[in-house]
Amino acid sequence: MILVTGATGNMGSALLRELHGCGVGPLRGFTRDAARAVFPEGVETVEGDFAEPESFEPALDGVRSLFLVSRLGSDADILEAARLAGVEHVVLVSSITVQTHPHLGPAGENLAVERLLQDSGMAWTILRPTQFASNALMWAASIRARETVRAPYADTGLPTIHPADIASVARVALTEPGHQGRTYALTGPQSVTARQQVEAIAAALGREVPFIEISRQEAHAQMAVVFGDEAAEAVLDVTGGDVNDELLVVRDTVSRVTGSPARPFHQWAAENADIFR
Repeated sequence: MILVTGATGNMGSALLRELHGCGVGPLRGFTRDAARAVFPEGVETVEGDFAEPESFEPALDGVRSLFLVSRLGSDADILEAARLAGVEHVVLVSSITVQTHPHLGPAGENLAVERLLQDSGMAWTILRPTQFASNALMWAASIRARETVRAPYADTGLPTIHPADIASVARVALTEPGHQGRTYALTGPQSVTARQQVEAIAAALGREVPFIEISRQEAHAQMAVVFGDEAAEAVLDVTGGDVNDELLVVRDTVSRVTGSPARPFHQWAAENADIFR
């Protein structure tokens, strides 16, 4: 049994489809809302919430391998429950900021989760993706309303990754030998700026999408309302304010692990164009 947490999210849903398509099973998806879960036929659904650790325990029954996104709940409790349930291998989604921005609070939290897993006695594989292509969804409401997209650091390019590529690497790690005890830094196939991302979305929509660059101060004021001051500062550092060479590196990890090239941002934009209409 493979248990996929966050099973209705961008990574989890793609992972379940890949595993099912490869004939891997049995499969189980853990989600906070079973009513909105649309899983491939034969995938078992378990509803629960990491904020209530006891709701996770039934999902672990008979599970051999676990796909886990860090910092969605009490990771210490989640990993201990997995260990006690007899889980043998955990594939953890962490963040590339562990190695590029270790001084930032969220990076330190991710590193702490990595170490919890490594010390758990279970086999592990750690995935450290860079900025997600799906982060562009924060512009969806503005684009649907035909308003101007406003973003800082308009021409700073990061090797943004398609969430399905993270899922593809996870699928290999869960089902093939040679990946236990490995840590993989994951990026997309090329750097793409915020301006280029909006241009790709516009091309997918077949219409212009106005875009302007705003200052860090303006961006912080908007983001702090949602994320708080510290988190807003961290996000702005990673997306352009404190970019270092390590963060800008385009890595071939996805193609090496999966045998297929990483998906470019314009593919993600085309696949998700309806969200922006």
